[in-house]
Amino acid sequence: MISVVQGGSGRLWRRLALCLVLTGLVFLAAPARVWAATPFEQYPVIKTFFPSADHSGAMEGTPPAAAVYHGATLLGYVFRTALVAPIPAYSGKPIDILIGINTKGVITGTKVLEQHEPILLVGLPVQKLYDFVAQYIGHPVTDTFVVGGAKDERPGHIRVDAISSATVTALVTNRTITDSALKVAVSRHLVAASALTGQPKAIVRRDLYQPADWSKLLGDGSIRHLTLSAAEVDKAFPGHRGEVKRDLTPQSTFIDLYYAYLNAPSIGRNLLGKQRYDELMASLKPDEHAILVLANGAYSFKGSGYARGGIFDRLHLSQDGNLILFHDLDYQDQQSLAAVSAPSFNEGAVFIIRAAYGFDPGRPWTLQLLVRRQIGPVKSIFTTFSGGYEIPDALVIHPAPPVEVPLWLQEWQSHRLELIILGVALPLLTTILMLQDILVRRPFFVLYARTLFQIFTLVYIGWYALGQLSVVNVLTFANAVIHGFRWETFLIDPVLFVMWAYVAATLLLWGRGVFCGWLCPFGALQKLTSQLARWIGVPQLRLPTALHERLWAIKYMILLALFGLSLQSTSMAERYAEVEPFKTAISLHFDRHWPFVLYAAGLVLISAFNQKFYCKYLCPLGAALAIPARLRLFDWLRRRPDCGHPCHLCARECEIQAIHDDGVINPNECHHCLDCQVTYWNDQRCPPLVQARKRRERQSKPADTQD
Repeated sequence: MISVVQGGSGRLWRRLALCLVLTGLVFLAAPARVWAATPFEQYPVIKTFFPSADHSGAMEGTPPAAAVYHGATLLGYVFRTALVAPIPAYSGKPIDILIGINTKGVITGTKVLEQHEPILLVGLPVQKLYDFVAQYIGHPVTDTFVVGGAKDERPGHIRVDAISSATVTALVTNRTITDSALKVAVSRHLVAASALTGQPKAIVRRDLYQPADWSKLLGDGSIRHLTLSAAEVDKAFPGHRGEVKRDLTPQSTFIDLYYAYLNAPSIGRNLLGKQRYDELMASLKPDEHAILVLANGAYSFKGSGYARGGIFDRLHLSQDGNLILFHDLDYQDQQSLAAVSAPSFNEGAVFIIRAAYGFDPGRPWTLQLLVRRQIGPVKSIFTTFSGGYEIPDALVIHPAPPVEVPLWLQEWQSHRLELIILGVALPLLTTILMLQDILVRRPFFVLYARTLFQIFTLVYIGWYALGQLSVVNVLTFANAVIHGFRWETFLIDPVLFVMWAYVAATLLLWGRGVFCGWLCPFGALQKLTSQLARWIGVPQLRLPTALHERLWAIKYMILLALFGLSLQSTSMAERYAEVEPFKTAISLHFDRHWPFVLYAAGLVLISAFNQKFYCKYLCPLGAALAIPARLRLFDWLRRRPDCGHPCHLCARECEIQAIHDDGVINPNECHHCLDCQVTYWNDQRCPPLVQARKRRERQSKPADTQD
């Protein structure tokens, strides 16, 4: 008895184990998306987009979007912009935003999922981006959004506040949201296809009427013709009986169909007569259109579907991939025609194209006739026969299509003033550099010119125009070269692009010193701080030459470390690039969390005792510029055989300590301040010139005076 129970128990457990194994195999064999989390489960924020939602579909379709439901009721769609419109931002990577739109094409929610913008990683609070994208909630996807600027009173034009100090990011985000939302809304037939293309619709010439009979309308294409024989239809359904019940010979007419666009008076009025045409046009709402369909033959284009379900399932239109369906309320019976020499027809109808479809009368469209064949008691197959239509050009006015201005070009146009000022300042600096041998003979001119230009660099280029270059730009450029270069990524900030273009040119002509000594806003801040400190008598600290020359290497090691990190992760490299105080001191005007402010202010304070301490020892951007600067074409800084042997005046006076004890200028460290050139031409200070001057003076004195 006991053994039987144990055996039965063993068999029971074996069966349970077998069931578990089979169940596991079923789940393993099932498609992965059976148990994959839906967007509704993956992103709880969707519940705030659609408060009544209880589930969603998968992210699918073209473009990919997930339908959101309450029970069986469709509430709208959610999608990720990185999957729909992956527009590269300033970092070179797209900003990924989760967006919800309802069935009316209105944005119901936005949520930033991922971004790599340098200014937002450790600069501006990312909440500013969150606040920016929230401005789009409640607006239709067809609205035109204008970032910043004055309020636009035109209907459908919405002004959104820009992100201070991150204008480029705001512009790219705006394009990302609008482009992706329009694509999804059009693909799900929430808005008209014309909203996506931006192509202005043709305008029907309602003022133009030319009398015409049936033959003329048929000849000029105002009326189009589609005829099918029974043999042609049978060929599409080999081996299956037709839906038409009576016997047809292969030569019999299956359907002889004519169709025309009616809104143009030269077509509609000639076909319907003035009174019927006027009544029809008066019944149409704005942006609605009417077509006429006439037919003879064994097959009815009306069918019986509209009587059962209110929809004409045999006849529909297609324009630009947008399917236009007709319901019973879109149908008007039309048996007789007013056109001279018009034949008689078994059936005729006027169909109304509703405004929601965004129909454009000036663009080609296709009439599609569906024919069904029964292949079983409840199973059928169907095929579609099509006929094209294009209204004669004389009957419509085609507005010129708008020229879509690239985002980078919009930025260049909106920064005209900044570019004009740079267009004056940079050639002026070039003139100073080209004429340096003449200008340095006037020490006060050089001093005041350099000081004024550095004030301009700090205040205008840095704090106002946000033209501070950064090692992040170098890393972004290197990453773009490796992974696919796009000019648009760099053209999108015109001030930085012009600055980099100028720096690239001066690297070949003068070396890195032009940027570091004249065009770096943070460098200018340190220099001006040092000048003020000297003026009030702050003692200056000069490091021993041996220690100073070893500390030079630090900035090159920082550059190599950042470059290595960028190969692994650009965003990580951008975070560690905070070794640069530029973002805190220049781009954000010291408006940051206290550790960043303390670091930047500390470097400025150190420069009061040791001029440009950061530039000499820590700046990875200076190190990056020194490498290509070795290819410079000219040596502009003059030296004499006496420099360093025995004269050391310039080496002692060089505040950057870029002159070796032997008198040789190190071009990798020189900031091209021109102080040594002022001394070079000064016969009151340069020892070789002082000696030569004194000799000349002695020789010019009378002999008795010399005695």
